[in-house]
Amino acid sequence: MKKENLLHIFSRMPRLETERLILRPMRVSDAEDMFEYAKNPDVTRYLLWRPHPNIEHTRSYLEYLGGRYRLGMHYEWAVILKEENRMIGTCGFCAVDCANNRGEIGYVLNPQYRGKEIMPEAVRRVLRFGFDMLGLHRIEARYMIGNDASRRVMDKVGMQFEGVQREAMLVKGAYRDIGICAILSNECRTV
Repeated sequence: MKKENLLHIFSRMPRLETERLILRPMRVSDAEDMFEYAKNPDVTRYLLWRPHPNIEHTRSYLEYLGGRYRLGMHYEWAVILKEENRMIGTCGFCAVDCANNRGEIGYVLNPQYRGKEIMPEAVRRVLRFGFDMLGLHRIEARYMIGNDASRRVMDKVGMQFEGVQREAMLVKGAYRDIGICAILSNECRTV
């Protein structure tokens, strides 16, 4: 895939749907919903970012993303639960390697909605988009060892565990072991 094609696709961020979810660009109007979970240290424990200190921080972040979306340089969707019409998390691509037709996905979910199979549903939709619309050959996901909930999502969507990179990332002042799982386009029949 060419970088220009990627920028073109994401400069008009496509809206995706599943039975229970809408995946759409994040908006400043999502600030309260995002702040509800982004301020929680338990949510950010295994993430690269720290808890949001206040709602203004969340609003500023969402304003910044608006500019990134317009440039086609942000590949992550707000996860909207249809029955409540509210943002309950995010799911999308952290990175896309156009030269190798490879993407990396990431996700976060408001803890209030855990255990309801919501994130596997969102990830399956993003995987399908990546393989069908972006023409990716491989999609991977990484997680900090100890984040068993994230690893379970990877297992549920058919990703295969490939190993652990010892102390591969310096996160919040400590080196972390990073697990990696991946799925190839020809393995993604049921997504």
